Amino acid sequence: QVQLVESGGGLVQPGGSLKLSCVASGRTLRNIDIGWFRQAPGKEREFVTASRRSSGTPNYADSVKGRFTLSRDNAKNAAYLQMNNLKPEDTAVYYCAATTRGLILSSTWRADQWTYWGQGTQVTVSS
Repeated sequence: QVQLVESGGGLVQPGGSLKLSCVASGRTLRNIDIGWFRQAPGKEREFVTASRRSSGTPNYADSVKGRFTLSRDNAKNAAYLQMNNLKPEDTAVYYCAATTRGLILSSTWRADQWTYWGQGTQVTVSS
């Protein structure tokens, strides 16, 4: 079992920045794949970014490329999502996801491919 706890959400103005944290327990971060998804009211859960243990480079949704950065700190068993130049359309609950199975690239975009989920943290971008 893997437990995930997200934190770092809040209210920011357009153009601002936030850094989200996802702390994992039950397995070391180096042995699992980590992803970030987001969900706005009335919308499906949307892929944001993912880091696979088999790849050295995270992949990103087109909507966040150049603005969001996923990083991992194995010593702290944590993953982070640095969000810059935030836009109102980034407003959503952000979820950390994990799996121990080792996903292929095409599977990372699908929420149903991930096994474990955090409780979510709210990000609101508004002036």
